[in-house]
Amino acid sequence: MKEYCNPIDIPYKWQHYGGRAHREAADPTIVLFKDVYYMFASMSAGFYYSDDLIHWKWHENRDLDMYRYAPDVRQVDDYLYFSASTRTKPSTIWRTKDPLSDEFEKVSEPFAFWDPDLFYDDDGRVFFYWGCGNVEPIWGIELDKETMLPIGEKAACIDHGEDVHGWERFNFPGKEEESEKGIRGLFMKFLNRKGRPYMEGAFMNKWNGKYYLQYAAPGTQFSTYGDGYYIADKPLGPFTFMKNTPFSLKPSGFITGAGHGSTIDDKDGNIIHVSTMRISKNMNFERRLGIFPSGLDEDGLLYSNQNFADYPIVLPDGKYDARTLIPQYYLISYKKKAKASSSLEDHPVELAMDEDIRTWWACKESQGWYELDLGEVYRPHSVQINFAEESVKELEVDKSLRSDMMTSTRYIDSSPKLKTRFTLEGSLDGEEWFMIEDRSKCEDDRSHPYIILDEKYELRYLKVTALELPYDEVFALSGLRVFGKGKGELAKEVENVRVARQENGLDALISFDKADGAFAYNVRLGIEKDKLYNSYLFYDKNEILVTTLNKTQHYYFCIDSVNENGINEGKTIYEM
Repeated sequence: MKEYCNPIDIPYKWQHYGGRAHREAADPTIVLFKDVYYMFASMSAGFYYSDDLIHWKWHENRDLDMYRYAPDVRQVDDYLYFSASTRTKPSTIWRTKDPLSDEFEKVSEPFAFWDPDLFYDDDGRVFFYWGCGNVEPIWGIELDKETMLPIGEKAACIDHGEDVHGWERFNFPGKEEESEKGIRGLFMKFLNRKGRPYMEGAFMNKWNGKYYLQYAAPGTQFSTYGDGYYIADKPLGPFTFMKNTPFSLKPSGFITGAGHGSTIDDKDGNIIHVSTMRISKNMNFERRLGIFPSGLDEDGLLYSNQNFADYPIVLPDGKYDARTLIPQYYLISYKKKAKASSSLEDHPVELAMDEDIRTWWACKESQGWYELDLGEVYRPHSVQINFAEESVKELEVDKSLRSDMMTSTRYIDSSPKLKTRFTLEGSLDGEEWFMIEDRSKCEDDRSHPYIILDEKYELRYLKVTALELPYDEVFALSGLRVFGKGKGELAKEVENVRVARQENGLDALISFDKADGAFAYNVRLGIEKDKLYNSYLFYDKNEILVTTLNKTQHYYFCIDSVNENGINEGKTIYEM
């Protein structure tokens, strides 16, 4: 069994530009190369690697184009090929037989591209896909395998469809996103001067003789940022839109977004999708990474299981059906009482308990404590501690780390001096404390540590004490999330369900009577009664505006009621 919790627990790198610093990783490409998983993310100046998809190590490399957006890595024979985005000059394709050796050779500079994806077909031919913008389509072209230079003319593979695909819309009804201010905000407005959503992040897979071309929309700062797909019989099309698109979507819950990703077969033959999750509060590009078990159904439809995708995910050993995976542990900390050593006026303790990564409690100092009262004695299974960036200003660091991607003043800091040191303690009475996790001497910077207690502690209180934070920033928590199993009954089933699909066909308002004992609801949505592959998880309200529908598609849905004791799966399936 393998267990983790999204956003995944890795050392995210600090970006400095626009007056405010933030952690970032996004646009991930993952590859299984010579029995090791390698994961490259935007603007990271290095990569992560793992033997099991759970425990990731960091490898820094500043000599190539790794401090750029949307890196792509693919295997061709014995080589791992790497490229990343450039706009004003031809982009470089590199290759290596061992990424950890840092010995890369330049293969070609075919043309300037953004959001690249190299695909090695099983007949030995190589194809290349790229595109990021709100005007042009996703392009594809064949490359010569030896020279990695183009063969023939580029082909338009997929184009924008925001008038019929609700999830692709840049400005959708009920959006909660905030426009970014300052230089970055002006830059984003300039890029979007056409007033259209983005189409980006191409990624190609081939299964059962069919070509699955994936893409992201509508923009990384939106909660509906997701991945859709088209399929074809040939690598350059023509492509057919798949009616269960988007296959990757996480529009609600603690952390939202599941777009611009990559999809692989793991060591056991399971399909895994890795994509971008969004915070986008300090800056639009403040992002994290999520891993989602996925699969192909009997009809060849690609799906990702993103039900409760920010709850603990337990993957069985060997081969499994991703559709059958359900949470084994539930949120036992939601809106429980808390207190702290101090609080900033606009960041009270409640904001670490509201299941929203975009709000947070903040201390007045860099060192302090936050104490949670679960209300009664539990044996928790796990704790996810989510540190927030409240007060870090853009700092002067080594300018040799600067990127030419966006401005002459953008640079990354991944110094070994950056550490997140803390302790996690437990108590039965709030007076006598025992140590659960001592990271007072840790040597890395982890902003989302996931700690498995495995029910070995009996406790009512938990306390996080910050000892050292990067840049001596203010101690802030966007979520102290505790998972386990409550001692009571499941919530009642939802009743009196109403649905009103809007005239545009792209939106639908689902409402219902509140269920006794429920603090959250999960709407599972799909194109067939047995294909409810998308989901909306939301708290403390009994209606949801679904904004991700395809205009002419018929839908079905059901509603689960949720509390700390478990999930009462909806038994009635409704038509839309």
